[in-house]
Amino acid sequence: MDQVTVFPPAEDGGRRVRIGRSFAGMAYTLIDIVEFLRAAGLEDVEPVDVANAEWIEWRGAGPETWQH
Repeated sequence: MDQVTVFPPAEDGGRRVRIGRSFAGMAYTLIDIVEFLRAAGLEDVEPVDVANAEWIEWRGAGPETWQH
């Protein structure tokens, strides 16, 4: 899996998500990130996996933060 980066929350609470060098989308919940990862080929991922994954870089705030 490519590097996954979740950027700090924007004013609307969304967080930009990059997988490798590509913009995957704006996530508003862990479920959004799960869907981006599934679309990228990681089929067996669940929200708890995303929250605890050491291979996801959370910038500015961790997986529990979705509001600016």
